[in-house]
Amino acid sequence: MQFTCSECEATSGRWLGRCPGCAAFGTLVEELHGRDGSTARRGSGRRPERLGDVRIEEASRFSTGVPELDRVLGGGLVPASLVLLGGEPGVGKSTLLLSALGSIARSGRPALLVTGEESVAQVRLRAERLGGADDVSILAETELDAVCATLERDTPAVCVIDSVQTLYASELASAPGSVAQVREAAARLLRVAKENRVATILVGHVTKDGSVAGPRVLEHLVDCVLQFEGDRYHAHRILRSVKNRFGSTNELGVFEMTAAGLEGVPEPSVLFGATRTGEVGAAVAVALEGTRPILLEIQALVSRTDLAMPRRVGTGVDPKRLAMIVAVLARHASVPLGSADVFVNVAGGVRIDEPGADLAIALAIASAARGAPAKDGLAAFGELGLTGRLRPAAQAERRLEECAKLGIAVALAPEGTQGRSPTPRVAAAETLRQALQAGLETPRESVAEGGET
Repeated sequence: MQFTCSECEATSGRWLGRCPGCAAFGTLVEELHGRDGSTARRGSGRRPERLGDVRIEEASRFSTGVPELDRVLGGGLVPASLVLLGGEPGVGKSTLLLSALGSIARSGRPALLVTGEESVAQVRLRAERLGGADDVSILAETELDAVCATLERDTPAVCVIDSVQTLYASELASAPGSVAQVREAAARLLRVAKENRVATILVGHVTKDGSVAGPRVLEHLVDCVLQFEGDRYHAHRILRSVKNRFGSTNELGVFEMTAAGLEGVPEPSVLFGATRTGEVGAAVAVALEGTRPILLEIQALVSRTDLAMPRRVGTGVDPKRLAMIVAVLARHASVPLGSADVFVNVAGGVRIDEPGADLAIALAIASAARGAPAKDGLAAFGELGLTGRLRPAAQAERRLEECAKLGIAVALAPEGTQGRSPTPRVAAAETLRQALQAGLETPRESVAEGGET
């Protein structure tokens, strides 16, 4: 038995309140030195082989039966991979994975669900509501040795562990869910998955800051980290890939919670990009999430404030980037926001990380500040520079194709953007000031420095 620092990986033979390596407090956690608590055994000394001689199997992936989940995974599950799915309690992790297991079992592949949080009867009730999960094998077990023995004996194609925080190794004295237990469970399951070619999905809880509970080394062990986001009181959920060794980390999956479980939303632009004609403070952004272009409604509110420090609040956008956009609007587009609070929200609970949405955010803020609605049937994309000049966005043709599919008449974009088809018409602008002139209607009212006029 030894104790390892979760920050600097320094080790100690006994527990200390302060790490001798990095001087951090409370970071030493219990860790097994070997399977039996003794010094780790020596390896078998396998001989290395040439990389060119390694045989690659043709069917390297198989579908989960849930198209949105396959998209985020990069095309499906990879045999012998270890996937970590994190999310807040009640967001729908168990429901999503049970649907996937049912589809995999119906395709003829053995599927196993290891449940440590719910009884077998509780899972059966959920399966009856979802339908089609009768062929899934289920094991109610929390002892790590028993779970690993089952995987080695039955070797299912897919195994879901719900959740990894409930597993415990009897060799460790710490409680289930502790750092030491989670690390040991992940390491053992990784070895079993690789040796027996079992695609294993670990369900993990999240902490208050949104990260997966347990040490950061857990994310380094697994092949793929998925984050399931959404409010339990709203119908829509977003599935993102944080890490993926077998595909892109920019893919996005959209689900809707219905009475029959989670259903994929194949056309999220219709859902998130709908706006009302003549609405002040709203603009449509053409964002790009991985290979999927998506239209999103950006909502902005500019309100006079008596505070010495006006607020800049963004939901679904980076607060630092929002502050930058507000500063560029004030400096290069003559939109006075120094005495006003600025609130920006992305409709539907979607988060935008790419800079291609800068122009739409600026358009929505200027619309709210000037009381001028965006022109009917207009969508915008483009990166905003500190000089007020617009920079081209990546994969502009894919964005324009999405606009044409949904009937967008005009696409406001940086100078030099061209599409393959005449629709939508591209309204090119070189600077932010020109873009606001081209994208906004005649102002009705404005929120100026001294107040509302």
